[in-house]
Amino acid sequence: MTDPRPFIPVRIAVLTVSDTRTLDDDKSGRILAERIEASGHELASRQIIQDDVESIRRVVSGWLARNDIDVIVSTGGTGLTGRDVTVEAMRGLFEKEIEGFSVAFHMISFKKIGTSTVQSRATAGVASGKYIFCLPGSPGACKDGWDELLEPQFDYRHMPCNFVEILPRLDEHLQRSKV
Repeated sequence: MTDPRPFIPVRIAVLTVSDTRTLDDDKSGRILAERIEASGHELASRQIIQDDVESIRRVVSGWLARNDIDVIVSTGGTGLTGRDVTVEAMRGLFEKEIEGFSVAFHMISFKKIGTSTVQSRATAGVASGKYIFCLPGSPGACKDGWDELLEPQFDYRHMPCNFVEILPRLDEHLQRSKV
């Protein structure tokens, strides 16, 4: 007999990276926000920013400094064109990269769009004791990323392990340096 684990909500910020989207027509950001709240988590913040490394880092760095945000999920800017700079902006902030996220995302994506998945640079990492996930800008990719990867991993009841149970330990290296 196993002990049922309680659901533990996390606070998630959503960043849409786009030169053309507004809050009114941001389907991908809206999909993520709706799914986050429907899953029982808190939408801590939502913003749209242009494809610019310094602008992205400024917003994300501000969120990393906030105590009321546990997770940052971005959508857009993960492609191969010259304006797609989300990955470069975020990797400059990562203390650790979560390589398995990209692998798992591409496995899911391959089943749906075949070899076109190689055009995405979906990635994830850890910075300042918080998770950062970079999803492509398409609504389908956001649905797949949330429904098949992030939602289960942000459910404390998900076994054998999940992102929630190790969240308090992501900044251990920072705590040690203070002692």
